[in-house]
Amino acid sequence: MKATWNNAVIAESNETVVVEGNHYFPSDSVRKEYLRPSSTQTHCPWKGEASYYDVVVNGEINKDAAWYYPEPKDAAAEIKDRLAFWHGVTVGN
Repeated sequence: MKATWNNAVIAESNETVVVEGNHYFPSDSVRKEYLRPSSTQTHCPWKGEASYYDVVVNGEINKDAAWYYPEPKDAAAEIKDRLAFWHGVTVGN
């Protein structure tokens, strides 16, 4: 699977975990140079607290387009150290 935005490959892995239709990429498969920490946080009742990154490519910013769970609840342990994408980031083969 690949996550792309603005003609850049943000992440690529054959080992994504799918939860609620979202592919969670292993942290080490993500090109961190395209990520900028965001102050946004949200809460999921069964996964826990999510933190976000802006995706930045060629000076363009896609706000909060990547998210992760730093300390997921036990029910979501499989997404520890993984990131998922949305807001126009294309995820596919």
